[in-house]
Amino acid sequence: MEKAKYAVWESRGRCNEQPDSDDRSPWQRDRDRVVHCSAFRKLQYKTQVFVTREGDFYRTRLTHSLEVAQVARSIARALGLDEDLTECLALAHDLGHPPFGHAGEAGLNEALKDFGGFDHNDQSFRVVTQLEQRYAAFDGLNLSWEALEGLAKHNGPLKNPPPTIAAYDAKNPLDLHGQTSGEAQIAAFADDIAYNTHDLDDGLRAGLFTFEDIADLPVIGDLLRAAQMLTSAENRIRHELSRAVINTLVHDALVESKARLGILQPQCAEDIRNAPGPVIGFSEEMRKANIRLKQFLFTRMYRHWRVNRQSHKAQHVTKTLAGLLLHHPELLPDDWRERAGRKGDTEQAASVVRDYVAGMTDRYALDEFSRLTDPSVPA
Repeated sequence: MEKAKYAVWESRGRCNEQPDSDDRSPWQRDRDRVVHCSAFRKLQYKTQVFVTREGDFYRTRLTHSLEVAQVARSIARALGLDEDLTECLALAHDLGHPPFGHAGEAGLNEALKDFGGFDHNDQSFRVVTQLEQRYAAFDGLNLSWEALEGLAKHNGPLKNPPPTIAAYDAKNPLDLHGQTSGEAQIAAFADDIAYNTHDLDDGLRAGLFTFEDIADLPVIGDLLRAAQMLTSAENRIRHELSRAVINTLVHDALVESKARLGILQPQCAEDIRNAPGPVIGFSEEMRKANIRLKQFLFTRMYRHWRVNRQSHKAQHVTKTLAGLLLHHPELLPDDWRERAGRKGDTEQAASVVRDYVAGMTDRYALDEFSRLTDPSVPA
């Protein structure tokens, strides 16, 4: 499908000038830079909900990001928006997540509460603008303005941006108060679709709830009954259900988004950025059904006693690691200790500890925790 006139066509450029490519668009280059960076590879060993050693089939941050990208590209193609920019944002949106998912984030945030806490969206922005060091002339991945805008406003317009994004915006304005591009809105929306769908699948697979438990959920219950008419095999029912849920959510989003675009009649990408609200979304009926699903997953999955135990341990690990290293930066490896600066510079130490712990995979965090707290484990 040809790109629509309201798609992103021209780039506002990069912070550090680089020659254009004859073979790839700016957003194809952005996507490729994300895929090849070390933070993206680490997502393979960062938890979504279950700690990686719980099983081989549960989602990780990497598989989640790939699923988000698949959903996002499908929506972008159907609406005539730029698929490569959309895919780049979908793949990059979780680069700043620490080990152990939201439990790890909570522990890190608690340990660093006197130094601004921790925000994974801000950390994702920090990864692509500072922490990745793949070029001789500058830090970061030097992504396009459009990619950085989409990452900064992943959850919508920012009235009170977190520190890294605020500092960057002060030098290179990202129009934080306005809507973002249609491509970025799709990436954020696909995140929500993929998150709910695969958590429903993982929860069923793990036995945290049953088909009977979800039979009364709006939309989900009807799709479940349709799947059960096709087969009696539980694993096949689960797969049929997951596929049907994604198809139903995406179809509803396309119908609603086309209606919103029809009302707005945008003539360029800026018309979408200047719109009073997002152009990508669910119908009111589906929005309410999605809220019900989120509420169900919160009570029956994210607060299940088995998940609570893992979350408690995970939060303890990241909080302990960050707290210990913050007060004893001399325990950091050589290169990180040098970055922490002179003793007593707690602001600098907190920044380094934040980056060090957030960059860990689940298993590295567990190993480092053992090395720093268990006398029987070699340092």
